[in-house]
Amino acid sequence: MKMFVWFLSFSILTLGSCDDSPNLLISNESVTDSIANDLQSLVNNITLLIQKAKKPYGGSFQMIPRSEWGAGPSSCNIQLRTPVPYLIIHHVSGQECREKDTCQKVVKGLQELHIKKNGWCDVAYNFLIGDDGNVYEGVGWTIQGTHTVGYNDKSLGFAFVGSVTGSSPSTAALAAAGNLTSFAVSKEYLSSKYIQPLFVQSESCLASRTKVVPKKECPDIIPRSSWGARETYCTKLREPAKYAIIIHTADHGCNVTEECKIIVRDIQSYHIDKKGFCDIGYNFLVGEDGRVYEGVGWDTEGSHTYGYNDIALGIAFIGLFTGTSPNAAALKVAQDLIQCAVDKGYLIPDYLLVGHSDVVNTLSPGQALYDKIKTWPHFKH
Repeated sequence: MKMFVWFLSFSILTLGSCDDSPNLLISNESVTDSIANDLQSLVNNITLLIQKAKKPYGGSFQMIPRSEWGAGPSSCNIQLRTPVPYLIIHHVSGQECREKDTCQKVVKGLQELHIKKNGWCDVAYNFLIGDDGNVYEGVGWTIQGTHTVGYNDKSLGFAFVGSVTGSSPSTAALAAAGNLTSFAVSKEYLSSKYIQPLFVQSESCLASRTKVVPKKECPDIIPRSSWGARETYCTKLREPAKYAIIIHTADHGCNVTEECKIIVRDIQSYHIDKKGFCDIGYNFLVGEDGRVYEGVGWDTEGSHTYGYNDIALGIAFIGLFTGTSPNAAALKVAQDLIQCAVDKGYLIPDYLLVGHSDVVNTLSPGQALYDKIKTWPHFKH
């Protein structure tokens, strides 16, 4: 069973700029000391509802349609291709509503703000959940929202409104959200293997806060032709990756180039012939000979991590690293490769570095290697 990591977007009403957008997305593993106590119960409660929502749908919720809460005209018309792989939950602070009449006014006010001030086509979210326990229809199941930069075309955005700042949504709101989520899965609006993406900060606001890293020469990369790759045709990546995911291949390691080439070739054959992938699953592989081996490369979608293949570069260390980490040469060339990806525009400057086990239920990349990457720049914490 896949492990789903839960992250919340804590938004405020004025969502238009870096100062006004959801500029802090906080994990239940990494919360600043000043707000940890206030938010912990919220994180814990919603984690439980998400786990319950993955069970077969058997509950109910009250949907308040747009006409009932007084929605104005919408100019949103971009269709969602369902089922979407991501679910993103927002908490709109600054407005409390515990009764239906008040919640309707809050939702209507949000729509007016998002259209008139932010210039969006409608209220940002697909659905909103009030502290009264009702679900308020936003842009609905099949229209793209404007809730999360980079994810609007592949996610549903649910927003909690009305809970007191620093406290959890009401029991009724949590139950409604759980039933809404399981309903989305049962009706195939949301994939049954859906993921809550891993965020630290709003991606649109990170650039101005990030130190510029001097460019350096990219490491030598052993091309596919050199290790004897089979010719394949896989989906191309449409935009720079947002994540660098560190993996281990969990088989024999290598510190001699010719041996590494054989292993990489065998991995490709296994992935194509046994697992049904279009090619070797990784974008690049790293050997303890201190060399990088081209997998599917910079601009092709890998098959390494469900839900992240189209937004991440998968970098696999050749070998098993549960007890012993890769040698210094392998660690250095992997870091050089990541910086090279940024310099060449294949990875956004404010990328997130994660271990494979952070986003799927796996032992990869091995504890010894994981302990190393925790010290690298851009690691998720």
